[in-house]
Amino acid sequence: MLVAASFAATLGVAAYILWSGWASAGAPPRIPVAAHLLALLAVLAEIITRTVKIHWSAAALRIPLRFVTALRVCLGGDFGASITPSRSGAEPARFLILAEAGVPSAHALLILFTELFLEMSSLGVLCFVLASGFRGSGLVVPLMTGIVGGYATIVLSVGAFMYLLAHRNAHGPPPVWAGAVGLHAGRWRTIQRSLRSLRTSIAALKHARLAPMAAAFVASMVHVSLRLAVLPIIALAMDPSLPLATLVLWPLVFLYGGAVAPAPGGGGAVEYAFKLALTRVMSPAVLGGALVWWRFYTFYLYVLLGGLAAGGTALRAIRDEPRGRLHQLAQHAR
Repeated sequence: MLVAASFAATLGVAAYILWSGWASAGAPPRIPVAAHLLALLAVLAEIITRTVKIHWSAAALRIPLRFVTALRVCLGGDFGASITPSRSGAEPARFLILAEAGVPSAHALLILFTELFLEMSSLGVLCFVLASGFRGSGLVVPLMTGIVGGYATIVLSVGAFMYLLAHRNAHGPPPVWAGAVGLHAGRWRTIQRSLRSLRTSIAALKHARLAPMAAAFVASMVHVSLRLAVLPIIALAMDPSLPLATLVLWPLVFLYGGAVAPAPGGGGAVEYAFKLALTRVMSPAVLGGALVWWRFYTFYLYVLLGGLAAGGTALRAIRDEPRGRLHQLAQHAR
């Protein structure tokens, strides 16, 4: 119900902005087919480079991971993020897909955190480059810097918490706070086994191969840049006089700032922020058309593709579950 209500609000806000723009301008500017093809190509290239980043991250850590599995992890995470508050379902969805593919829990956590760390690092570098290249762009540069800094703080805090747990709580009874959140001794022992494996994996991170890790970092830079290229492709096709700095910098704020929205998909917050930030730059008709197609290529298309990947994983798990139980019964009989 929460997802349905949030998506209804998102579509409603977008429809209102589009209708109000058409009402004042008469008709929206036409977008050339070539612009749609170029935006679609940017989306496909972004997905491929993000898949390459996950694949090469695993290779750098000497963890076997098929490219097809990395693709399902990439798309399934997009789907999990889109239907949960504050994109909180992204990493659990990716973890479940890795687990279904047979990747051990500690290795899966290490792959996911490495992928997040690479994205954080590439965002920091890209933010510095954009802030230096587009000086004098007003409020958007401090906003962009603050959002990237907040994102980095969250990722580093999660990493520090995992590191402390793995080094201090991998043995012995559960701490007081664990009991307070419902982690009894049996559950805590399961967590401790994962923490011991994670501690071994973190130690192995010191010996990660540099060439695949560097390649994964480059892929991370490319995929973030491709996602920022979608709005310029669409908006400049409708109005070539629009300022490039605005079209490049604001999507970074919308994409990563919208992640803190408590409603799945933003609940219309991204659409409202888009209108508020760009209403002085774009005409009403261009604003409505750019918003609708930008959201389609950066959100709704990912929901569709991610749903296919997540659905395929769920069907495969359901199909294989009876076989797993029969195998366990056979082993028990022997």
